[in-house]
Amino acid sequence: MCRIILLGMNHKSAPVEVREQLAVACQQDSNPLLLFPHLENVSELVFLSTCNRVEFLFTCTQPVKAVQEVKALLRNHLGTMPSTRLDSYIYAHEDMDAVKHLFRVASSLDSMVIGEPQILGQLKTAYRQATEYRTVRVILNRLLHKTFSVAKRVRSETCIGSCAVSISYAAVELARKIFGELRDKRVLLIGAGEMAELAAEHLMTQGVRQMVVANRTLQRAVDLARRYNGETVPFDHILDTLKNMDIVLTSTGSTEPILTFMDVKSRMRERRNRPLFFIDIAVPRDVDPAVNQIDNVYLYDIDDLQGIIDLNMEERRKEAERAEHIIAEETIKFRNWMATLDVVPTIIALREKAERIRCNELQKTLSHLSLEEKDRQAMEVLTQSIVKKLLHDPILFLKKKAARDTKDLYVDYTQQLFNLTERNGSDVSSLTEEAPDDKKESNILKTLKK
Repeated sequence: MCRIILLGMNHKSAPVEVREQLAVACQQDSNPLLLFPHLENVSELVFLSTCNRVEFLFTCTQPVKAVQEVKALLRNHLGTMPSTRLDSYIYAHEDMDAVKHLFRVASSLDSMVIGEPQILGQLKTAYRQATEYRTVRVILNRLLHKTFSVAKRVRSETCIGSCAVSISYAAVELARKIFGELRDKRVLLIGAGEMAELAAEHLMTQGVRQMVVANRTLQRAVDLARRYNGETVPFDHILDTLKNMDIVLTSTGSTEPILTFMDVKSRMRERRNRPLFFIDIAVPRDVDPAVNQIDNVYLYDIDDLQGIIDLNMEERRKEAERAEHIIAEETIKFRNWMATLDVVPTIIALREKAERIRCNELQKTLSHLSLEEKDRQAMEVLTQSIVKKLLHDPILFLKKKAARDTKDLYVDYTQQLFNLTERNGSDVSSLTEEAPDDKKESNILKTLKK
């Protein structure tokens, strides 16, 4: 009987100092999949590594021994750490609990920020590496493809990823709510750091008409503008640029406001009082709070955006409940598919026996007849069709019974009824058995390092 095991640690199970080791491990060139041939009790293996998560997904028939080997692999990946300490950070899921956990990870329900999209891409990369190293076969291939479809369904049937939960995204969402459409709007980005870059990316997805970048270091402004088809202006010419802008998003590292009350008020006359929106995501603030007192000028700072984020986080939590229902449903479907694997050997044996009988009897008949090739082919198709239709109901019966606890009884009846060769299965131990001591685990580590 094949078992599915997921062993790992993440931001919930391990403190920051251990996660720092994970971050270092993420940057290493060595891939644990290279050691797959040394894992005698592991049949398939997928390795997922991010800065906040390391997980080994594998199949086996001897769970205790397989977990022992994978724990040694995990220690080898993270570096020297006492076995008892490592165990306190590790979680283990088996069979459908492992499947459900994987579905939740791919749907970003287990992430630090619920609904973030990056984890699905990371999981696809892990699967691609596993296929390249040829460490996945029937079960994990099926499971990973099902995982991707479940994540897609969660994204399409819920709004878990549609609400802003980052400052940059919230800033752009605020601008979109104010203007409705951003396609004909002109935006001035003051600052070219990471926050500004993220904001620029979100703005471009909304199709803004014009983007202008100003930064004290001109090269960074040029790089950012080029990446998003924007323009640059000298940092000293920001005030002159205000008269043509609709939205100004600031995120510099200045310790003093770079836009004062009088700076903005004097430019509003040139704008003929057309509305001007400031979104200040800098700390300390780039825009003097008094600017908000000017007619037709609207200023939002990082505290205003945090309120939006908090509200959206609550919305994501509500959507997460809907996502959990989808995952529970898809887990049941995968469990039913896994159950059919127990009856597959009997189905194969049934088909093989029927095919042998068909071929033998057909050969006997054809040897006594003088038929043209097209007639022989017609007889071949006829007998194949008869066998296929005769086996349809028994095979369908077995597949339907596969999900039941009494499936072994039906398999036994089928084998006796059709006089098939029995296939003896072996029981597997529970993961709750006593784990090996440090000395045994150390020996495995030495073997893996060889």
